[in-house]
Amino acid sequence: MRVLFVTGEYPAMQGGVGDYTRRLGQSLGELGADVHVLTHVDAGGDHLRAPSAAYEPTVYTQLDRPGWGLWRHVNDAVTELRPEVVHLQYQSAAYGLHPAVNLLPMRLKLRRERPLILTTFHDLKFPYLFPKAGPLRWQSVLALGRSSDACIVTNPPDWLRLRDAGLGEKLRPIPIGSNIRCEPPPGYARQVQRARWGAHPSEWLLAYFGFLNASKGGESLVQCLAELVRRGAPARLLMVGGKIGSSDPTNAAYLAKVERLIEELGVGDRVQWTGFTASDEVSANLLAADCAVLPYREGASLRHGSLMAALAHGLPIVSTALDGVSAEALEHFPMLQDGENALLVPAGRTDQPRVLADAVIRLMTDADLRSVLAARAGLLSRRFEWEAIAQGHLLAYGGLGVNV
Repeated sequence: MRVLFVTGEYPAMQGGVGDYTRRLGQSLGELGADVHVLTHVDAGGDHLRAPSAAYEPTVYTQLDRPGWGLWRHVNDAVTELRPEVVHLQYQSAAYGLHPAVNLLPMRLKLRRERPLILTTFHDLKFPYLFPKAGPLRWQSVLALGRSSDACIVTNPPDWLRLRDAGLGEKLRPIPIGSNIRCEPPPGYARQVQRARWGAHPSEWLLAYFGFLNASKGGESLVQCLAELVRRGAPARLLMVGGKIGSSDPTNAAYLAKVERLIEELGVGDRVQWTGFTASDEVSANLLAADCAVLPYREGASLRHGSLMAALAHGLPIVSTALDGVSAEALEHFPMLQDGENALLVPAGRTDQPRVLADAVIRLMTDADLRSVLAARAGLLSRRFEWEAIAQGHLLAYGGLGVNV
Protein backbone atom coordinates (compact mmCIF):
# COMPACT_ATOMS: atom_id res chain seq x y z
CA MET A 1 0.00 0.00 0.00
CA ARG A 2 1.35 3.41 -0.99
CA VAL A 3 0.40 6.53 0.99
CA LEU A 4 1.13 10.12 0.01
CA PHE A 5 1.08 12.58 2.91
CA VAL A 6 0.56 16.25 2.07
CA THR A 7 1.75 18.59 4.81
CA GLY A 8 2.67 22.26 4.98
CA GLU A 9 5.57 21.57 7.34
CA TYR A 10 8.04 18.76 7.99
CA PRO A 11 11.37 18.44 9.82
CA ALA A 12 13.77 20.13 10.04
CA MET A 13 11.13 22.88 10.07
CA GLN A 14 9.94 23.64 13.59
CA GLY A 15 6.36 22.48 14.07
CA GLY A 16 4.35 19.79 15.79
CA VAL A 17 2.42 18.78 12.66
CA GLY A 18 5.65 18.17 10.77
CA ASP A 19 7.10 16.08 13.59
CA TYR A 20 3.83 14.16 13.86
CA THR A 21 3.78 13.42 10.12
CA ARG A 22 7.29 12.05 10.21
CA ARG A 23 6.66 9.86 13.25
CA LEU A 24 3.44 8.52 11.73
CA GLY A 25 5.19 7.86 8.41
CA GLN A 26 7.99 6.00 10.17
CA SER A 27 5.53 3.85 12.09
CA LEU A 28 3.40 3.06 9.04
CA GLY A 29 6.54 2.15 7.11
CA GLU A 30 7.64 -0.23 9.84
CA LEU A 31 4.25 -1.95 9.42
CA GLY A 32 4.83 -2.41 5.69
CA ALA A 33 3.39 0.75 4.08
CA ASP A 34 5.23 2.65 1.33
CA VAL A 35 5.07 6.24 2.61
CA HIS A 36 5.80 9.40 0.60
CA VAL A 37 5.58 13.00 1.81
CA LEU A 38 4.93 16.12 -0.28
CA THR A 39 5.90 19.15 1.76
CA HIS A 40 7.50 22.60 1.96
CA VAL A 41 10.80 23.50 0.30
CA ASP A 42 12.28 24.41 3.70
CA ALA A 43 11.93 20.84 4.97
CA GLY A 44 14.60 18.17 4.80
CA GLY A 45 18.24 18.49 5.73
CA ASP A 46 19.23 18.07 9.36
CA HIS A 47 16.25 16.47 11.15
CA LEU A 48 17.21 18.08 14.46
CA ARG A 49 14.49 17.04 16.85
CA ALA A 50 13.09 14.07 14.93
CA PRO A 51 14.20 10.63 16.16
CA SER A 52 15.92 8.03 14.06
CA ALA A 53 13.91 4.99 12.99
CA ALA A 54 14.17 1.79 10.99
CA TYR A 55 12.09 3.32 8.19
CA GLU A 56 12.13 6.79 6.65
CA PRO A 57 9.43 8.12 4.32
CA THR A 58 10.49 9.43 0.91
CA VAL A 59 10.23 13.23 1.03
CA TYR A 60 9.53 15.67 -1.83
CA THR A 61 10.21 19.30 -0.89
CA GLN A 62 8.25 21.19 -3.53
CA LEU A 63 5.70 23.51 -1.86
CA ASP A 64 7.31 26.93 -2.09
CA ARG A 65 4.52 29.41 -1.32
CA PRO A 66 0.87 29.40 -0.21
CA GLY A 67 -1.54 29.34 -3.14
CA TRP A 68 -3.35 27.42 -5.81
CA GLY A 69 -0.05 25.94 -6.99
CA LEU A 70 -0.64 23.30 -4.31
CA TRP A 71 -3.14 21.63 -6.64
CA ARG A 72 -0.55 21.23 -9.40
CA HIS A 73 2.09 19.82 -7.07
CA VAL A 74 -0.31 17.28 -5.58
CA ASN A 75 -1.75 16.31 -8.94
CA ASP A 76 1.75 15.74 -10.37
CA ALA A 77 2.74 13.65 -7.35
CA VAL A 78 -0.39 11.52 -7.64
CA THR A 79 0.25 10.98 -11.36
CA GLU A 80 3.86 9.95 -10.73
CA LEU A 81 3.46 7.89 -7.56
CA ARG A 82 -0.06 6.45 -8.05
CA PRO A 83 -0.76 6.17 -4.30
CA GLU A 84 -3.81 4.30 -3.04
CA VAL A 85 -4.24 6.99 -0.36
CA VAL A 86 -3.64 10.73 -0.33
CA HIS A 87 -3.65 11.82 3.31
CA LEU A 88 -3.82 15.56 4.03
CA GLN A 89 -2.40 16.89 7.29
CA TYR A 90 -4.58 19.94 7.90
CA GLN A 91 -3.47 22.91 9.93
CA SER A 92 -4.45 26.07 8.11
CA ALA A 93 -1.46 28.12 9.28
CA ALA A 94 0.93 25.57 7.77
CA TYR A 95 -0.55 26.39 4.34
CA GLY A 96 -0.35 30.15 4.87
CA LEU A 97 -4.10 30.35 5.66
CA HIS A 98 -4.78 29.82 1.95
CA PRO A 99 -7.95 27.87 1.00
CA ALA A 100 -6.28 25.72 -1.68
CA VAL A 101 -5.89 22.81 0.75
CA ASN A 102 -9.54 23.05 1.80
CA LEU A 103 -10.68 22.50 -1.79
CA LEU A 104 -7.97 19.99 -2.73
CA PRO A 105 -10.13 16.84 -2.31
CA MET A 106 -12.73 18.28 -4.70
CA ARG A 107 -9.96 18.91 -7.20
CA LEU A 108 -8.56 15.37 -6.87
CA LYS A 109 -12.00 13.88 -7.39
CA LEU A 110 -11.96 15.26 -10.94
CA ARG A 111 -9.26 12.74 -11.85
CA ARG A 112 -10.38 9.72 -13.88
CA GLU A 113 -8.50 7.43 -11.51
CA ARG A 114 -8.38 9.01 -8.12
CA PRO A 115 -6.94 7.76 -4.83
CA LEU A 116 -8.83 7.66 -1.58
CA ILE A 117 -8.55 10.97 0.26
CA LEU A 118 -8.27 11.30 4.03
CA THR A 119 -7.77 14.43 6.10
CA THR A 120 -6.36 14.66 9.61
CA PHE A 121 -7.68 17.75 11.34
CA HIS A 122 -4.93 18.96 13.65
CA ASP A 123 -7.14 21.93 14.38
CA LEU A 124 -10.33 23.42 12.97
CA LYS A 125 -8.97 26.87 12.21
CA PHE A 126 -10.10 28.23 8.90
CA PRO A 127 -8.28 29.99 6.05
CA TYR A 128 -8.40 33.71 5.45
CA LEU A 129 -10.41 33.69 2.16
CA PHE A 130 -11.20 37.44 1.85
CA PRO A 131 -12.28 40.38 4.06
CA LYS A 132 -15.63 39.89 5.80
CA ALA A 133 -15.85 36.28 4.62
CA GLY A 134 -17.57 35.46 7.92
CA PRO A 135 -19.33 32.06 8.00
CA LEU A 136 -17.79 31.10 4.66
CA ARG A 137 -14.52 30.46 6.45
CA TRP A 138 -16.04 27.73 8.62
CA GLN A 139 -17.81 26.37 5.56
CA SER A 140 -14.42 25.97 3.89
CA VAL A 141 -13.36 23.67 6.76
CA LEU A 142 -16.57 21.68 6.41
CA ALA A 143 -16.03 21.46 2.65
CA LEU A 144 -12.67 19.81 3.31
CA GLY A 145 -14.28 17.27 5.62
CA ARG A 146 -17.24 16.57 3.37
CA SER A 147 -15.12 16.02 0.27
CA SER A 148 -12.69 13.70 2.06
CA ASP A 149 -13.46 9.99 2.16
CA ALA A 150 -12.70 9.94 5.89
CA CYS A 151 -11.49 12.37 8.55
CA ILE A 152 -9.02 11.60 11.33
CA VAL A 153 -9.87 13.56 14.48
CA THR A 154 -7.37 13.77 17.31
CA ASN A 155 -9.39 15.08 20.28
CA PRO A 156 -12.92 15.18 21.74
CA PRO A 157 -13.87 18.85 21.12
CA ASP A 158 -13.03 18.62 17.42
CA TRP A 159 -14.82 15.27 17.18
CA LEU A 160 -17.96 16.82 18.71
CA ARG A 161 -17.91 19.89 16.51
CA LEU A 162 -17.49 17.96 13.29
CA ARG A 163 -20.06 15.37 14.31
CA ASP A 164 -22.58 18.11 15.07
CA ALA A 165 -21.87 19.57 11.63
CA GLY A 166 -23.06 16.32 10.04
CA LEU A 167 -19.74 14.54 9.47
CA GLY A 168 -20.20 11.81 12.07
CA GLU A 169 -20.01 8.87 9.66
CA LYS A 170 -16.68 10.06 8.25
CA LEU A 171 -14.93 10.60 11.58
CA ARG A 172 -12.18 8.26 12.79
CA PRO A 173 -10.95 9.10 16.33
CA ILE A 174 -7.17 8.56 16.49
CA PRO A 175 -5.13 10.61 19.01
CA ILE A 176 -1.64 11.91 18.35
CA GLY A 177 1.46 10.62 20.12
CA SER A 178 4.56 12.21 21.59
CA ASN A 179 7.04 13.49 19.02
CA ILE A 180 9.77 13.22 21.67
CA ARG A 181 10.99 9.82 22.81
CA CYS A 182 11.97 9.45 26.46
CA GLU A 183 15.61 9.02 25.46
CA PRO A 184 18.11 11.53 26.90
CA PRO A 185 21.71 11.63 25.61
CA PRO A 186 24.24 9.05 26.79
CA GLY A 187 25.65 9.98 30.18
CA TYR A 188 22.60 12.01 31.16
CA ALA A 189 22.62 12.99 34.86
CA ARG A 190 19.57 14.75 36.22
CA GLN A 191 21.31 17.05 38.70
CA VAL A 192 23.88 18.06 36.09
CA GLN A 193 21.11 18.91 33.65
CA ARG A 194 19.26 20.93 36.29
CA ALA A 195 22.41 22.80 37.25
CA ARG A 196 22.89 23.72 33.60
CA TRP A 197 19.74 25.82 33.93
CA GLY A 198 20.62 27.25 37.32
CA ALA A 199 18.29 25.01 39.32
CA HIS A 200 19.56 24.11 42.81
CA PRO A 201 18.46 20.68 44.11
CA SER A 202 16.10 22.40 46.56
CA GLU A 203 14.43 24.55 43.89
CA TRP A 204 11.29 23.67 41.95
CA LEU A 205 12.03 23.44 38.26
CA LEU A 206 8.79 23.90 36.33
CA ALA A 207 8.78 22.99 32.64
CA TYR A 208 6.76 24.41 29.77
CA PHE A 209 7.16 22.70 26.41
CA GLY A 210 5.94 23.94 23.04
CA PHE A 211 5.75 27.08 20.98
CA LEU A 212 4.22 30.16 22.50
CA ASN A 213 0.95 31.37 21.06
CA ALA A 214 -2.20 32.96 22.42
CA SER A 215 -3.99 29.61 22.87
CA LYS A 216 -1.38 28.11 25.20
CA GLY A 217 -1.60 30.48 28.15
CA GLY A 218 1.90 31.93 28.17
CA GLU A 219 0.81 35.03 30.08
CA SER A 220 -0.91 32.95 32.76
CA LEU A 221 2.22 30.83 33.03
CA VAL A 222 4.45 33.85 33.68
CA GLN A 223 1.94 35.37 36.09
CA CYS A 224 1.78 32.02 37.92
CA LEU A 225 5.57 32.08 38.31
CA ALA A 226 5.42 35.63 39.65
CA GLU A 227 2.71 34.58 42.12
CA LEU A 228 4.86 31.67 43.31
CA VAL A 229 7.81 34.01 43.80
CA ARG A 230 5.57 36.45 45.71
CA ARG A 231 4.61 33.63 48.07
CA GLY A 232 8.25 32.70 48.65
CA ALA A 233 8.20 29.46 46.66
CA PRO A 234 11.64 28.42 45.30
CA ALA A 235 10.34 28.16 41.73
CA ARG A 236 12.14 28.44 38.41
CA LEU A 237 10.69 28.05 34.91
CA LEU A 238 12.36 26.19 32.04
CA MET A 239 10.92 26.98 28.60
CA VAL A 240 11.76 23.85 26.62
CA GLY A 241 12.07 23.92 22.83
CA GLY A 242 11.81 26.55 20.11
CA LYS A 243 9.94 29.73 20.85
CA ILE A 244 7.59 30.29 17.90
CA GLY A 245 7.86 27.58 15.20
CA SER A 246 7.90 27.88 11.43
CA SER A 247 4.23 28.19 10.45
CA ASP A 248 2.18 30.70 12.44
CA PRO A 249 3.29 34.35 11.94
CA THR A 250 1.19 35.56 14.89
CA ASN A 251 3.40 33.65 17.33
CA ALA A 252 6.21 36.22 17.11
CA ALA A 253 3.99 39.05 18.33
CA TYR A 254 2.70 36.92 21.20
CA LEU A 255 6.24 35.92 22.17
CA ALA A 256 7.21 39.60 22.40
CA LYS A 257 4.19 40.20 24.65
CA VAL A 258 5.20 37.36 26.98
CA GLU A 259 8.82 38.52 27.09
CA ARG A 260 7.68 42.03 28.07
CA LEU A 261 5.52 40.56 30.82
CA ILE A 262 8.48 38.60 32.19
CA GLU A 263 10.44 41.83 32.52
CA GLU A 264 7.51 43.78 33.96
CA LEU A 265 6.94 41.18 36.67
CA GLY A 266 10.64 40.99 37.50
CA VAL A 267 11.05 37.22 37.01
CA GLY A 268 13.56 37.31 34.18
CA ASP A 269 16.26 35.75 36.39
CA ARG A 270 13.98 32.76 37.03
CA VAL A 271 13.14 31.96 33.40
CA GLN A 272 15.47 29.99 31.15
CA TRP A 273 14.91 29.24 27.44
CA THR A 274 16.51 26.16 25.90
CA GLY A 275 15.80 27.12 22.30
CA PHE A 276 15.22 24.56 19.53
CA THR A 277 17.39 21.51 20.26
CA ALA A 278 17.83 17.90 19.23
CA SER A 279 15.17 15.51 20.52
CA ASP A 280 17.48 13.84 23.06
CA GLU A 281 18.18 17.26 24.62
CA VAL A 282 14.46 17.97 24.80
CA SER A 283 14.06 14.65 26.59
CA ALA A 284 16.88 15.50 29.01
CA ASN A 285 15.32 18.85 29.85
CA LEU A 286 11.88 17.35 30.46
CA LEU A 287 13.37 14.67 32.71
CA ALA A 288 15.23 17.35 34.66
CA ALA A 289 12.00 19.15 35.57
CA ASP A 290 9.91 18.53 38.68
CA CYS A 291 6.60 19.06 36.90
CA ALA A 292 5.08 20.41 33.69
CA VAL A 293 2.83 23.48 33.78
CA LEU A 294 0.69 23.72 30.62
CA PRO A 295 -2.11 26.30 31.06
CA TYR A 296 -3.87 25.89 27.71
CA ARG A 297 -6.64 28.46 27.38
CA GLU A 298 -9.15 25.98 25.98
CA GLY A 299 -8.16 23.11 28.25
CA ALA A 300 -5.74 20.20 28.01
CA SER A 301 -6.75 18.95 24.58
CA LEU A 302 -5.22 15.81 23.11
CA ARG A 303 -4.20 17.82 20.04
CA HIS A 304 -1.17 19.15 21.94
CA GLY A 305 2.07 17.27 21.29
CA SER A 306 3.58 19.10 24.27
CA LEU A 307 1.06 17.37 26.55
CA MET A 308 1.86 14.01 24.94
CA ALA A 309 5.58 14.58 25.57
CA ALA A 310 5.00 15.44 29.25
CA LEU A 311 2.98 12.23 29.67
CA ALA A 312 5.62 10.16 27.86
CA HIS A 313 8.26 11.45 30.26
CA GLY A 314 6.17 10.62 33.33
CA LEU A 315 6.01 14.21 34.49
CA PRO A 316 3.46 15.31 37.06
CA ILE A 317 1.29 17.77 35.15
CA VAL A 318 -0.58 20.93 36.14
CA SER A 319 -2.88 22.01 33.34
CA THR A 320 -6.39 23.27 32.58
CA ALA A 321 -9.62 21.30 32.46
CA LEU A 322 -11.33 20.57 29.18
CA ASP A 323 -14.97 21.58 29.64
CA GLY A 324 -18.09 20.78 27.66
CA VAL A 325 -17.01 17.34 26.46
CA SER A 326 -19.83 14.79 26.42
CA ALA A 327 -19.56 11.24 27.69
CA GLU A 328 -20.09 10.09 24.10
CA ALA A 329 -16.96 11.90 22.92
CA LEU A 330 -14.96 10.63 25.85
CA GLU A 331 -15.74 7.05 24.82
CA HIS A 332 -13.43 7.55 21.85
CA PHE A 333 -10.46 9.13 23.64
CA PRO A 334 -8.49 8.48 26.84
CA MET A 335 -8.32 11.71 28.83
CA LEU A 336 -6.62 13.52 31.68
CA GLN A 337 -8.60 13.33 34.92
CA ASP A 338 -8.11 15.76 37.78
CA GLY A 339 -6.41 14.13 40.75
CA GLU A 340 -6.06 10.86 38.85
CA ASN A 341 -3.26 11.51 36.37
CA ALA A 342 -2.89 15.33 36.52
CA LEU A 343 -3.96 18.40 38.47
CA LEU A 344 -6.43 20.39 36.40
CA VAL A 345 -7.65 23.90 37.11
CA PRO A 346 -10.57 25.60 35.33
CA ALA A 347 -9.66 27.19 32.00
CA GLY A 348 -10.38 30.84 31.27
CA ARG A 349 -10.69 32.15 34.84
CA THR A 350 -9.59 35.70 35.52
CA ASP A 351 -7.74 34.47 38.62
CA GLN A 352 -6.09 31.60 36.77
CA PRO A 353 -2.49 32.53 37.75
CA ARG A 354 -3.42 32.30 41.44
CA VAL A 355 -5.25 29.00 40.95
CA LEU A 356 -2.33 27.61 38.95
CA ALA A 357 0.05 28.65 41.72
CA ASP A 358 -2.17 26.89 44.29
CA ALA A 359 -1.99 23.69 42.23
CA VAL A 360 1.80 23.91 41.78
CA ILE A 361 2.31 24.42 45.52
CA ARG A 362 0.00 21.49 46.30
CA LEU A 363 1.96 19.29 43.91
CA MET A 364 5.42 20.36 44.99
CA THR A 365 4.73 20.07 48.72
CA ASP A 366 3.17 16.60 48.48
CA ALA A 367 5.77 14.04 47.40
CA ASP A 368 3.25 11.19 47.44
CA LEU A 369 0.94 13.08 45.10
CA ARG A 370 3.83 13.80 42.71
CA SER A 371 4.77 10.15 42.67
CA VAL A 372 1.22 8.97 42.00
CA LEU A 373 0.56 11.49 39.23
CA ALA A 374 3.91 10.76 37.58
CA ALA A 375 3.26 7.01 37.55
CA ARG A 376 -0.25 7.40 36.19
CA ALA A 377 0.88 9.87 33.55
CA GLY A 378 3.30 7.23 32.33
CA LEU A 379 0.52 4.64 32.22
CA LEU A 380 -1.77 6.98 30.28
CA SER A 381 0.99 7.68 27.75
CA ARG A 382 0.89 4.03 26.65
CA ARG A 383 -2.51 4.78 25.09
CA PHE A 384 -0.71 7.15 22.71
CA GLU A 385 2.09 4.94 21.43
CA TRP A 386 2.95 5.24 17.76
CA GLU A 387 2.46 1.61 16.80
CA ALA A 388 -1.14 1.76 18.04
CA ILE A 389 -1.66 5.06 16.21
CA ALA A 390 -0.29 3.57 12.99
CA GLN A 391 -2.50 0.49 13.40
CA GLY A 392 -5.49 2.82 13.78
CA HIS A 393 -4.61 4.43 10.47
CA LEU A 394 -4.30 1.07 8.75
CA LEU A 395 -7.77 0.20 10.03
CA ALA A 396 -9.08 3.51 8.67
CA TYR A 397 -7.50 2.89 5.27
CA GLY A 398 -8.68 -0.72 5.19
CA GLY A 399 -12.19 0.31 6.13
CA LEU A 400 -12.32 2.34 2.93
CA GLY A 401 -11.33 -0.63 0.79
CA VAL A 402 -7.56 -0.22 0.62
CA ASN A 403 -5.63 -3.48 0.64
CA VAL A 404 -3.38 -2.99 3.66
